[in-house]
Amino acid sequence: MQASVDDLSKFEFLPICQVSELSNGERVFIEIDGQPVVLFNIAGQFFAIADVCSHDDGPVGDGYLEGFEIKCPRHGASFDVRTGRVLSLPAYIDIPSYPVRIVDGQVEIGIPKE
Repeated sequence: MQASVDDLSKFEFLPICQVSELSNGERVFIEIDGQPVVLFNIAGQFFAIADVCSHDDGPVGDGYLEGFEIKCPRHGASFDVRTGRVLSLPAYIDIPSYPVRIVDGQVEIGIPKE
């Protein structure tokens, strides 16, 4: 669910944490509407993806992170945390990504409006 700047009005943004609460290289696990999501701080840039590997529905957020690529700890599928795009097998379906914005030092994740 990649979002361009032009369609951010289609999202409701939820406050997650203060920028200062998530240091560079850290991640935080949250649940939004019953869906597991992981938020990353990579060199001061924030990205959010579903914490579900499209290969077997296992959690992907605990995986090894190198640059913008996260490797699922279960079977090694990898994804781009910026877009949710699958980068390697055994997964072949992208995972959802969510727009992230910073407002007055608060990190917010966008979820689609109903």
